[in-house]
Amino acid sequence: MKAIVFPQKDWVEVTEAADPVVAPGKVVVRVRASGLCHTDLDVMHSNYGPSAFPLIPGHEFAGEVAAIGSGVTGLAEGDRVVIDPNLECGECAACLRGWAHLCETLGAYGVSTDGGFADYCAVRADRVHPIGDMPFDIAALAEPMGCALNALSPLEGRIVERAVIFGTGPMGLLLGLALRVLGAAEVNMVDLDPGRLDLARGLGLSGVASGSGALAVHERSCDLAVDATGVPAVAARLLHYVANGGAALFFGVCPQDARIEISPFEVFRRQLALFGTHSLNHNIPAALDTLAAIGPRVAEVVTHRMTAEDVAAVMAGHKPPGSLKIQMFT
Repeated sequence: MKAIVFPQKDWVEVTEAADPVVAPGKVVVRVRASGLCHTDLDVMHSNYGPSAFPLIPGHEFAGEVAAIGSGVTGLAEGDRVVIDPNLECGECAACLRGWAHLCETLGAYGVSTDGGFADYCAVRADRVHPIGDMPFDIAALAEPMGCALNALSPLEGRIVERAVIFGTGPMGLLLGLALRVLGAAEVNMVDLDPGRLDLARGLGLSGVASGSGALAVHERSCDLAVDATGVPAVAARLLHYVANGGAALFFGVCPQDARIEISPFEVFRRQLALFGTHSLNHNIPAALDTLAAIGPRVAEVVTHRMTAEDVAAVMAGHKPPGSLKIQMFT
């Protein structure tokens, strides 16, 4: 089969790899759509936990069941499915609390074992979820949408009528769309790129130019302020936009050595909540429901559908201008 491979740190290539063999408790999935995430680049550069080279990356993928191992029930060849990539130990303190995404030895398809940037991928049957007739490109957004829903989970029970999200990339957009599905009346997307803001408006969100007067009116007025950029200077100003009693979410992945200054007195006096979240927590079914609720226009988040060779070129540093979510189609 054809596959994108990281043979070693800082290297990517497209090559022929052995077809995966089905094993007990597993299925082989014929990959139809596989999304590119910044995590894939972190894996290639060994910046995101331990990486096992050589490795087939890809943790956002959907396809069809091609083969079924012994002991697997409830699935049939040809079923259209999406994969939950996380592989937790099930025994550490976090796992025992139901926090699989915070597992002390968390692994994932495409991170610690071969993933979905290939024609086929062997996965545990309990990590497979049916998608019905949902298009593969939308279904492959279930993993990042799962991350967005997990990011919003600490808000349960809080009132969020107005939100501001800094960064209108794929994750920021999915987070904003999820907020609307969950009932937020006003979601303001902030970005420097007019094209991204136009897309946000077309998807039913508000678009606000960074640094504009329109942004200034949101200071201290939002129930939720989110950094989806990973830029420390942006994260440092989140509290300027949070209303009394509101919350700030650090969703973008800032550099590990970055530091920002926060006033504990302000957090105390204004009764603010600050939180961050990591990955998804086995919430693919909820993510699929959210994508269905948004409707077919969510596919506009996917701006490029590419061959394996083109995706590998992007990984090597040749990202097309104006791109948001990039997917490999096979």
